[in-house]
Amino acid sequence: MSLKSYSRARAVHVMLVYTGGCNGCDIEIVNCIFSPKYDAEQYKVFLTWNPREADVLVVTGPVTKHIVEPLKAIYEAIPEPKAVVAAGACATMGGVYKNIHGDIPSEEIAGPVDEIIPVAAKIPGCAVRPEDVLSGVVAALPLLLNAD
Repeated sequence: MSLKSYSRARAVHVMLVYTGGCNGCDIEIVNCIFSPKYDAEQYKVFLTWNPREADVLVVTGPVTKHIVEPLKAIYEAIPEPKAVVAAGACATMGGVYKNIHGDIPSEEIAGPVDEIIPVAAKIPGCAVRPEDVLSGVVAALPLLLNAD
């Protein structure tokens, strides 16, 4: 087992990226990691804002056309192996923003996350439940641990 795999088996660093929407999922994800009720840090799941430290990229909101290139740059900056988790209805399907004008597609929305970067796990909900956030991160762990 390499040093990186050894470290990842003992701690996972999650980077949260907001790509549009209402911020409801962001609040629940931060609640999941920092609040005393869920306290993901006791399971060695830490929030980071540096893509070079991240193992898992959690993306919330529909991907707007203005954020496509920055999102790809963040994804590329995360070292291999990496996993992406799409959190919430907006990130998984585009949510209410995808067809905000009825039958006319929105000019501002590029699409759900899996149309921009590869997604390993999807967390449903509007907003996501903290329990589901933990499940989504756990679902992405085999990609990280079996990479060697």
